[in-house]
Amino acid sequence: MLTAQQLNQLDWQKVDNLMPVIIQHAISGDVLMLGYMNQEALQQTIASKQVTFYSRTKQRLWTKGETSGHFLNVVNMSVDCDNDTLLILVYPIGPTCHTGSNSCFSEVQTQWGFLFELEQLLASRKSADPSSSYTAKLYHDGTKRIAQKVGEEGVETALAATVHDREELKNESADLIYHLLVLLQDQNLSLSNVIDILKSRHK
Repeated sequence: MLTAQQLNQLDWQKVDNLMPVIIQHAISGDVLMLGYMNQEALQQTIASKQVTFYSRTKQRLWTKGETSGHFLNVVNMSVDCDNDTLLILVYPIGPTCHTGSNSCFSEVQTQWGFLFELEQLLASRKSADPSSSYTAKLYHDGTKRIAQKVGEEGVETALAATVHDREELKNESADLIYHLLVLLQDQNLSLSNVIDILKSRHK
């Protein structure tokens, strides 16, 4: 979050008291939207932990989701090097864009954004009919079968690397990552939990 010093250094005069705010998904990294805040909107955002903008068309404060229920829950925020633009990381509730898309920039997605989307799709298949998809069948077959597939794909990935078959290595790695994501979901875990461990080890 912003420190008291950072708040005091915000250059409101430079942006005519309406600071541009970039909203970014805290997990996928995808940019969800751009809005504007005045000082009151920023204070309300900090207090409520839900993003509130200043609407230039309505000329009033506007909490994202106040009518749709699609709130933007604040995870963290930062200011740029010139103190005139904010970046807010959020967990969105539902789609961000009024069109129903996850992002107002939906045509552009990061690679990590796709991985997050895939993880959400795999989670949705946990209670699906086993005949409806391979993923649903894996969940139905149980943890032992999913774990077995992770082991098999891990071996095949290693073998592809030992013979320097780059195409096979890419394909087997994709299979391994897919089955690992399924296994994590089966155990009510996510890739974020794994990343948290990596970050703690990095420190």
